Amino acid sequence: MAAIYNFNPGPSVLPKVVYEKAAQAVLNYNNTGLSVLELGHRGKEFQAVIDGAMQDLRDLMKIPDDYAVLFLGGGASLQFSMVPMNLLPEGETADYTDTGTWAAKALKDAKLYGNVNVACSSKETTYNHIPKNLKLTAGAKYLHVTSNNTIYGTQWKEFPKYDGLMVADMSSDILSRPVDVSKFGLIYAGAQKNMGPAGAVVVIVRKDLVGKSGRKLPDMLNYEMHIKEGSMLNTPPVFPVYVISEVLKWLKGIGGVEAIQVINERKAGKLYKAIDDSKMYKGTVAKEDRSLMNVCFVIGDEIKEKKFIDEAKKAGLVNLAGHRSVGGFRASIYNAMPEEGVDALIAFMKEFEAKNS
Repeated sequence: MAAIYNFNPGPSVLPKVVYEKAAQAVLNYNNTGLSVLELGHRGKEFQAVIDGAMQDLRDLMKIPDDYAVLFLGGGASLQFSMVPMNLLPEGETADYTDTGTWAAKALKDAKLYGNVNVACSSKETTYNHIPKNLKLTAGAKYLHVTSNNTIYGTQWKEFPKYDGLMVADMSSDILSRPVDVSKFGLIYAGAQKNMGPAGAVVVIVRKDLVGKSGRKLPDMLNYEMHIKEGSMLNTPPVFPVYVISEVLKWLKGIGGVEAIQVINERKAGKLYKAIDDSKMYKGTVAKEDRSLMNVCFVIGDEIKEKKFIDEAKKAGLVNLAGHRSVGGFRASIYNAMPEEGVDALIAFMKEFEAKNS
C-alpha cells in the first residue's frame, strides 16, 4: 500500500513506532496477558506508566521541582474554565491575548469568573498576525496566551516580556521547541495534536499558586485536589496516558525537544519556501508570525482549491483543507509528521501548479 500522509490538525499523526507498541499493548500489555485498555488505574502496572510519563515530561521540558504535572480529562477546553476558577479571585482582573479561535474561547469563559482585559487582538484582520503591543492591567492576576493558533497558522515566536504570572495554552506546539517553564505559572495542552490521542490534557502548574482563589470549587475542578491525589482523583484517561508515555519515550530517543526543533524548523522552512517561490500559492499570515506546526495557504480560486484537495487525496496527502473561517489549505506538520510527508506535499504542489497555471 502506498504511503498516506495525514495532515490533520488534531487528532493528528503519531510516530509509527507508537502505533505499533499501542497495538500490541491493546492485545497484551507488557506480557501481563491483559490489555492496556483494562489495566486498573490503581494497579502497579499503570502507576508505573503515569509515573514514567510524568518524569519523561519533566526531563524533556526541564520542569522545575516546584511545579506539579497533571494528566486530566476534559481536554484543553475545560481548562478555559479551570484556570480562572483556580487562579482568578472574584472581582480581580486577568489579561488575555486574543489571537485566534481558541484564545477567544478561553477569554469568553474567563469572563464568567472575573474581570477580563483584552490585552491585544488580531480579530479584525482574521487573526493573520500576532499583535506586538499589549495593553496590560496593573495588578492583573495573570496574562493568558495561546502559544500557537492552529486554525490560522500563527505562533508566538517570543512570548511577551511580562513581570507577572503568565498562563499558556500550548495545545498545538508543546514539545516542538524548548520553553522556559519557569516563566509560566501554568501551562496546559490538549494531547491530541502533538503529544498523544484525544482524551487527555496535561497541566503543568506551580504548586504555590493553587488553593488561593477563595472560591469553593468541586473537587474535580480544583487543581489542589488533583495534585494531592497524583492525577488519580478519579479514573484518569488510562489509554491516552499510556500513548503519551510512549510518545515521550520516542521523543527522548531521537534527542529530545532541542533535536525535534531543528527538524520542525527544517520541515516548515522548506514548505514555506515552496509557497513563497510559487506564483499560485499564497500564505495567509504575516511571515514573522508563521507557525512551525500549522502551515496555512490559499490559491484564491475555489474550483482549483477543490481540485487540489481531491487530487492530493488520491496522491495519499489527506486532510489538507483549511478551516472554514480561512479556506484554502492547512498542512499540520507536528513533531510526528515525517519529513518525507512534507517533501511529498511540496512535490505535489509543484506538479499541481505546473498542470493548472
